[in-house]
Amino acid sequence: MSNPIKALEQRIGYTFTDRELIERALTHSSFGEGRKTARNYERLEFLGDRVLGLMTAEALFRMFEGADEGALAPRLNALVRKETCADVARAAELGKALRMGRSEETGGGRNKTSILGDACESLIAAIYLDGGREAVQVFYDKYWGPKIEALRHKPKDAKSALQEWAAKAGHTPPKYRLTERSGPDHRPIFTVEVTVGSLDAAEGEGRSKQMAEREAAEALMAREGVDVR
Repeated sequence: MSNPIKALEQRIGYTFTDRELIERALTHSSFGEGRKTARNYERLEFLGDRVLGLMTAEALFRMFEGADEGALAPRLNALVRKETCADVARAAELGKALRMGRSEETGGGRNKTSILGDACESLIAAIYLDGGREAVQVFYDKYWGPKIEALRHKPKDAKSALQEWAAKAGHTPPKYRLTERSGPDHRPIFTVEVTVGSLDAAEGEGRSKQMAEREAAEALMAREGVDVR
């Protein structure tokens, strides 16, 4: 039987020196059915989230030289959200290498967005600790590079671009839903969720519902790596 961790290393193009580290990065809290038999990935997930955020912020800062924080923030949020990490995990077939309890696995744990997103962050941390910034940069460029590049060509009308892409991809038209209104009456903040077919929802915020809808559309396209040229 092939070793799932070694197979994962081949897919991502990185071989770990510290074998305990990669095993921990792929160990869900359910492993051993709740018994404290192995260290799980929760601490690594904490670090990986910060490493991912820094690398993404730096990439966006360099790419969009004239953009202010208001323009960069929604792009960053789209690229580091749990759903995007889970998409990367699926692309790397990370689920095959996860160590988890039988009950979690039976319940579809190897393909759960929440678990895959967390495991992806823990893997980033493990690569960073084992091989340093250069090693994790290679991983980042391979899986996040196309998503970053797609953002270079921001459409004038993100909602129209999303609708056109959905139609071409055979999805149902985008549906927008207001999920929250916060802030004072004179400066409200709207949060809108957009769904396209069976894809995971994406979220956007803005000073108006229209702005929030545009940000949500852009977030979904960034997550899916949609090139709207």
